Amino acid sequence: MYQIKAYIKFLSKASNQHGVHSPFVYNFVTKCLYNKTKFDAYKKLKQYKKELLQSNTVLQITDLGEGSKVLDANQRNVGKMAKTSSSSKKDSELLYRLSDYFKFKTVLELGTSLGMGTYALSLANPTSKIITIEGCPNTSRFAQSQLKNHHIGNVEFLIGNFSNTILTLQNNNFDFIFFDGHHNKEATIQYFEALLPKIHNETVFVFDDIYWSEGMTEAWEYIKNHNAVTVTVDVFLLGVVFFRKEQAKEHFKIRL
Repeated sequence: MYQIKAYIKFLSKASNQHGVHSPFVYNFVTKCLYNKTKFDAYKKLKQYKKELLQSNTVLQITDLGEGSKVLDANQRNVGKMAKTSSSSKKDSELLYRLSDYFKFKTVLELGTSLGMGTYALSLANPTSKIITIEGCPNTSRFAQSQLKNHHIGNVEFLIGNFSNTILTLQNNNFDFIFFDGHHNKEATIQYFEALLPKIHNETVFVFDDIYWSEGMTEAWEYIKNHNAVTVTVDVFLLGVVFFRKEQAKEHFKIRL
């Protein structure tokens, strides 16, 4: 019910590129968010999703985050997981466009899940260095196996809770960080602040499910108002954060 109300409110305030006056954001909206190109990679993403949906594999789940709103069992069927909690077609295609547009070289993903988002990010830039963290060992191993079958070799898989694993990261900074796990206000803010030392001027953060709950929306508002943040773009599905010091502080809601 909260998400429905939030979406109605979002639509009442959202605009398209005509409501954007910043050249940087205008180009981002028109050339990335609204890019209608039928990339060949979309077919690969569709096939990957199809394989997940058809999988009868059952995984013993260790859930360190907020879990699924639909699946509660510790043993979960991969096909059902793909249907309810894996990145959607729209999400994965958007991640692909983001990575293709900005040409990210160093990527961090919090929440591997079944590897749908990881696959999209890898396809966009096969030479990039991607680190993905997953709390559930069995889910991580399954994603590793799937991506290996699709000849993905530029991903490092780490297993553990985000808080501890973030502390072990050797990278001085990342071009892109995707927050896609532990949909909880306090945790999201904690990870955001823990990773601020890893940013540079062109770094992009993306937060998934910013309207998952009232708490997640409150976390998104906190992030928007943080001194380090200059520009945010809310597309409802995701929240995109920029740290470009040359940009005036502005917040946009964009309909996809």
